[in-house]
Amino acid sequence: MSAALLSNFVAGGDFRIELVESEAIGTVGVGEATIPQINLYNQALGIDEDEFLAATQGSYKLGIEFVDWSRRGHRYMHAFGEVGRDIGVVPFHHYWHRARELGLAGELAAYSLNETAARAGRMQRGPLKTTNVVPPMPYAFHFDASLYAAYLRRLAEQRGVVRREGRIVSVERDGESGDVTEVRLESGEAIAADLFLDCSGFRGLLIEETLSTGFHDWSNWLPCDRALAVPCAAAAELTPYTRSTALEAGWQWRIPLQHRTGNGHVYCSGFTSDEAAAELLLAGLDGEALAEPRPLRFTAGMRRKAWNHNVIAVGLASGFLEPLESTSIHLVQSALSRLVKMLPRGKGDAAVAAEFNRQAAEEYESIRDFIILHYKATERDDSAFWRHCAAMPIPDSLAERISLFREAGHIFRRGEELFTVVGWLQVLVGQGVLPASHHPLADHVEPADLESYMQTFEALMRREAAQMPRHADFIARHGAAQAA
Repeated sequence: MSAALLSNFVAGGDFRIELVESEAIGTVGVGEATIPQINLYNQALGIDEDEFLAATQGSYKLGIEFVDWSRRGHRYMHAFGEVGRDIGVVPFHHYWHRARELGLAGELAAYSLNETAARAGRMQRGPLKTTNVVPPMPYAFHFDASLYAAYLRRLAEQRGVVRREGRIVSVERDGESGDVTEVRLESGEAIAADLFLDCSGFRGLLIEETLSTGFHDWSNWLPCDRALAVPCAAAAELTPYTRSTALEAGWQWRIPLQHRTGNGHVYCSGFTSDEAAAELLLAGLDGEALAEPRPLRFTAGMRRKAWNHNVIAVGLASGFLEPLESTSIHLVQSALSRLVKMLPRGKGDAAVAAEFNRQAAEEYESIRDFIILHYKATERDDSAFWRHCAAMPIPDSLAERISLFREAGHIFRRGEELFTVVGWLQVLVGQGVLPASHHPLADHVEPADLESYMQTFEALMRREAAQMPRHADFIARHGAAQAA
């Protein structure tokens, strides 16, 4: 991703890009789920969407379904896009809350076009066909991460990136400044540069092993520290959403691709064994497992600096937040966007690096809080893990958000954080956090008018979704992969 984006924006002139990677070092390569911002990345590179889907065995994603998170037997969706439509300066959910109190409104999901379409297994792109009360559906993708990486590699090399095959065996630093000056490969070749992007994953070859940057450990709030990933045979229905199912000591992901389904179990080793986690994962697959589960170990948190000296950590080298809300690829994308905006001449300035780090920390912390919310706001007490999560202290920043919503129904987006008001709303309500009151202006609408508004909006969502093609049929016409 880094090489492809930079080849499009900064290659040529004063800039030269070299990519060092080794075929001998494997990647996770599981089915990957994304969020709508991935469209901005693909569009910036001029990628044809249908071609991309075919090359990566991809499918569409309209949201994430959460099963058994707030309590067993309960499910809700964090769907992309709007929920309802605001009236004046008052957000829709205040009117919805009043209507619910009066018995005049359905579940929040009824007013989301994305969720209505997702539940019906439907998909479309572009302007709506039957109404204009909401904008077109935002969407993301599921794809094979290994195939996407290969696709971007070809694109980057076509645009002038020089790729060096090999492992890095040593790193040289300037004796006075401490900056990295060059990396040396097994072959003996030395590669010098002004600026280095560390994309070496959890290892953090430059940012941590070389520069000893340090790490903020957030495992006291995000206790899951292991995962098992395994592909299985494709399900009969190609659903246009990711599914996350809460289990005894963690949760299981399900990512539907054209040729298979990606699955994984994220869990806390303090509350279950690796063997029990694998057994639970394999028991919950759609079809036959196509490989042995692949183990991963991690610690939730972030580097103390994403930009240290003349090294910028990207992706897992900069930190890890479990994939509950599909933010891993977005964090790569946002780091690259930040870099392009602050692109230095040479090694960069301390003030620029400090601002880069401030923005990165702010983004990580807001996503961290959003993920913690899923664990903290639960009624589950059927296992030691869930009792631990319900009782654990949480960051003040998240406690303040929960109190503000619970007491008065208010949600405010902070700065340039990733998740929207509607995103927070769906998870808060889905996890069982409900407001005690609503905005006083919502009381100015007559009950009959409020009921009519709710019913009309719900009917419009159902009508628009009903005319959409089935998800599988849409892919068959737009981006079906060739048979192997």
